[in-house]
Amino acid sequence: MKINKITILREGINSTFQDLGRSNFYHIGLPFSGAMDKRNYLIANKLVGNKNNEAVIEFAYQGPLIKIQDGNINFAVSGDINFNIKKNGKLINGDCYKTYFLSKNDEIDIVSTNNSVYGYFAVSGGFELKKNFGSFSTTVRASVGANNGNKISKNQNFIINDFGNKYIDKSLKYINSKIEYIRILKGTNFDYFFEQSIKELISKEFIVSKLSDRMGMRLQGPKIKNLKEINIRSEGLIKGLIQVPPDGNPIIMLSDHGTIGGYPKIGAVISADYDRLIQIPSRKKIKFKLIELKEAEKLYKLYQMETENLLNQI
Repeated sequence: MKINKITILREGINSTFQDLGRSNFYHIGLPFSGAMDKRNYLIANKLVGNKNNEAVIEFAYQGPLIKIQDGNINFAVSGDINFNIKKNGKLINGDCYKTYFLSKNDEIDIVSTNNSVYGYFAVSGGFELKKNFGSFSTTVRASVGANNGNKISKNQNFIINDFGNKYIDKSLKYINSKIEYIRILKGTNFDYFFEQSIKELISKEFIVSKLSDRMGMRLQGPKIKNLKEINIRSEGLIKGLIQVPPDGNPIIMLSDHGTIGGYPKIGAVISADYDRLIQIPSRKKIKFKLIELKEAEKLYKLYQMETENLLNQI
């Protein structure tokens, strides 16, 4: 059987293998992890003919430089990404949401994201990897997941599972939309904060800190002041929760968040806005809008319908 193998010539930034994440391991301190932008992850896999939960390479700001070492690959890149292809010695500008077929010695250079953060590289057949806790998703801080729980590094080689070496010619017209506000619900400790601070949370702009990562998004702006307790007994956390530490700068829990925390929780980002939230780059502004649970449920159903509609177009 012919072997399809790639070599990483440049690892990119925070390049890891991800899928839809792990389930039911909070009790041992493991978060779900998984792809930060679920919609772009699903689109990438659908374009190359994979099952929904196949492993892809996720990267932030800059992706890897990849060389086809042996055989062929059929791939797609999703997100708002600049990338180039070197095919038969010729340089081609790549288009996101479109499949390409490359052979031995061809290269893919994922140069950068466009005013966004995360992108995805998927290959037909998926990568030959071992699951950990039932998932390919990598949580680097815990050294859990595919690739021994590590980021992808320079000079690593990866085998592509057999896909019949047939070119899947697919594309999707899709623009990564942005919204004016990130919508939130009241957190369990909403009443711990001064009324003026709550008003500032939903009326003022915050800046995404450069210290943000897959674990949490740190914000800078008006100080959110606590009138009751700046520390509480540790409680369970979920993705999207907004915690406020003693310095008054909110932190939004992201996909690799800790499973418990002792800071008061002023709010929670709705699930329908999570993909857009994580694509806001560092040093960019973010604004919040407080909504009710019933509206959040309707927005999530709409998000699910829109995602299914996009996948059905492929």
